[in-house]
Amino acid sequence: MSLRHSYTLLAPLYDRMVARATESMRRKSLARLGDVQGRHILLGGVGSGLDLPLLPEGAHYTGIDLTPAMLRRARKRIPLNRDVRLIEGDMMALPFAREVFDVVVLHLILAVVPEPADALREAARVLRPGGRILILDKFLRPGQLALGRRLLNPLIRHIATRTDVVFEHLLPLTPSLRVLTDEPAIPGGWFRHIELHKRL
Repeated sequence: MSLRHSYTLLAPLYDRMVARATESMRRKSLARLGDVQGRHILLGGVGSGLDLPLLPEGAHYTGIDLTPAMLRRARKRIPLNRDVRLIEGDMMALPFAREVFDVVVLHLILAVVPEPADALREAARVLRPGGRILILDKFLRPGQLALGRRLLNPLIRHIATRTDVVFEHLLPLTPSLRVLTDEPAIPGGWFRHIELHKRL
């Protein structure tokens, strides 16, 4: 089953499953945006638009998602006083020129796409030098056994999400990026807030 197909089926249930559980993490991540006046910000894997009501005013936001059913839900969440455009597209092959965004927000997408390294490389490609990437996602640590998560992965990776992604394996494949901060989003450290900077 493709992700487009599975998330079309999941769209009506998605918010019930993740909205309340992730809202505080989303708020904390988006607070890192700071002053966004005039900035161009990409929301990669915008999904059903749970981030949209939490976005600060003043920026030009572009949300991209693979699944039309999720985008239809997201459109209903755009606040009247936000400049948001939503487009259908693949996070692993973004339909944008190089270096057009000041910030890229990646919430719960790197552990969903089949090739997270490609998605991170694409985020870096469309990011301007000096720009930032804000990541909220679940990652294993290097060498972490996490047997249950690894056994679960083959069962659900083609339906909803991956449970075996190691962020430290992705970063060296995109040498233009460096880590500014990396901290747990919830106790236990599976979900993490990671902020990256693109070198000038």
